[in-house]
Amino acid sequence: MDSQTIVAPMTPAGVSAVAALRVSGTRVRDVVRCLFGDKHASALEPRKASLGTARDPQTGKVIDSLLYLFFEGPNSYTGEDVLELYPHGNPLIVRDLLQAIRGIEGVRLAEPGEFTRRAFLNGKMDLTQAESVADVIHSANRAELENAHRLLSGALSKKIATLAAQVKDISARLELDVDFAEEEADPDFAGWETRFVSVRESIQQILNSFHGKASLSRLPLAVLYGAPNAGKSSLVNALLGEDRMLVSNVPGTTRDFVEVRLFLPGGEVRLVDTAGIADRATDELDALSMKKSKEILEEADLKILVVDSLAPAGLRSDEGDNDADVVVYSKSDLCANSSPNEPADKQNSLQVSSKTGEGLAELRQAMNASLFKQTADAEDLWITSEREKACLEDALAGVDRVLNLLKNNPAVELLAFEMQLVRRALQSITGEISSEDILQSIFAGFCIGK
Repeated sequence: MDSQTIVAPMTPAGVSAVAALRVSGTRVRDVVRCLFGDKHASALEPRKASLGTARDPQTGKVIDSLLYLFFEGPNSYTGEDVLELYPHGNPLIVRDLLQAIRGIEGVRLAEPGEFTRRAFLNGKMDLTQAESVADVIHSANRAELENAHRLLSGALSKKIATLAAQVKDISARLELDVDFAEEEADPDFAGWETRFVSVRESIQQILNSFHGKASLSRLPLAVLYGAPNAGKSSLVNALLGEDRMLVSNVPGTTRDFVEVRLFLPGGEVRLVDTAGIADRATDELDALSMKKSKEILEEADLKILVVDSLAPAGLRSDEGDNDADVVVYSKSDLCANSSPNEPADKQNSLQVSSKTGEGLAELRQAMNASLFKQTADAEDLWITSEREKACLEDALAGVDRVLNLLKNNPAVELLAFEMQLVRRALQSITGEISSEDILQSIFAGFCIGK
């Protein structure tokens, strides 16, 4: 492992109330001495917040008055001495502080994911937990975040460890038979198939839980559509709680679909306001707008038809439309009847007023229930790493070879060899066996500072 001390910001670039930087390595105490003086370095206590004035070690110029925390290894994130600094979030301050620390002998800028990589190398977490750190940061909805936390807590690691222990026990018995093969008659393989099948089922169960990160990172898409002037843009503004969309009483104000981000209890979604869809286009631009509205509807995970409650019967956009997942009757504040002309057979319909807020909470609940469906096994976990998936596939293929050998050529030496390969594949998941190339590939995708 690189013996140099590393430093990097933990917070994104930009203006904020407070920023954060992390330092890890053997020179942490020297960093405190150079920034704050000998008195602060000698009084350093683990896990105690201290206030100090950081100065540039070269010029003596004040950088900022800030809080800092010291974590003594091995009781830290990386397992090394760690210093966390919390200056004001002015980018100029962060840059000056970072440059001052990098100027200290033996300190360099951290590479992407290097703090977590050191945590893995120092035994603070295994490889599945290290990979889940990125999932915790980038989860797009609550279900993904909860799964990432389960992975980080070691839930998958425990499953793999249990499975690896079973394989190890089988391997030990097989290798014992190999050692005494010349002294005994042919080994009795009765009952072995059941044990191999049990291992295979356990591997397959974990493998079946795989969810690719590409599909997980895609935000659900909800699309509002309906006739011109039905109140779609006003509804978007009401859901967002701000005037994001241009609203007018003139039909056709929205000419192109507009996408915004909306936060629901289950996570973030893409919400699209489309141009009004009428029976006939008024001009070529109107026809193109309606075509684009219909195209984005084809991609929707949730189609929300917005109907003007004041529209006369026969001119309602809900008539003959069976594609909508939810039907919203807008402008309810202008209707004396709370359910004006609403078809009795129309399911999942809501009365909403963008002006008074009536029905907005119910609409949010309906959207959340549709876009973030709860699974029966909400407490179970799934894997997201292609690397882990590949290792499980290797282990599964190994067990299949063992089962084939058991039927066609039950040579104990071959069975023992194949089970060693299965065990190595499982150990690769948690990093008991890993190469430098694999580690580089995993941590290169992390952000700097994690």
